[in-house]
Amino acid sequence: MSKIRKRAIEGIKINDTFTVARTFTEQDMMQFADITKDYNAIHFDDRFAKVKNLRGRICHGLLVASMITQVGGQIGWLASRFDLRFMKPVYFGDTITCRLTVDDMDEKGWARATAVFQNQEGTTALEAHLEGVLPGAAERKVLKLMVDEGDPTNRFE
Repeated sequence: MSKIRKRAIEGIKINDTFTVARTFTEQDMMQFADITKDYNAIHFDDRFAKVKNLRGRICHGLLVASMITQVGGQIGWLASRFDLRFMKPVYFGDTITCRLTVDDMDEKGWARATAVFQNQEGTTALEAHLEGVLPGAAERKVLKLMVDEGDPTNRFE
């Protein structure tokens, strides 16, 4: 069971922070491009990237931002809004750490959170603000049953 899922089963609280990290590869970018059909030259051609004053091709911003879904998927968060601010490019080989912190929550489980994405040098590449519904008691009970059954659809330990 992932630490994030365990915390979700126990019940999320304001100021809880969840951290995930990932190293982005050219293959990740290619798969994302094929799924989204986003074939912007900035992802595929070094010459194009250089005239944009980048040191080379970059990852799709939404691919990087999708790290939020790893946290949300472990929690069982039902997202309703994302506000993304792209600050620095993410290059192939960069390791990005996403730290999501629950900022506010009401008695019905409606929550707001902030996610900060930093590269291996500590540079912030992306900031996100999100809103949605956290799992209530009934959902947490189902998550617990899933874990007790071995959580077969969850690929995170």
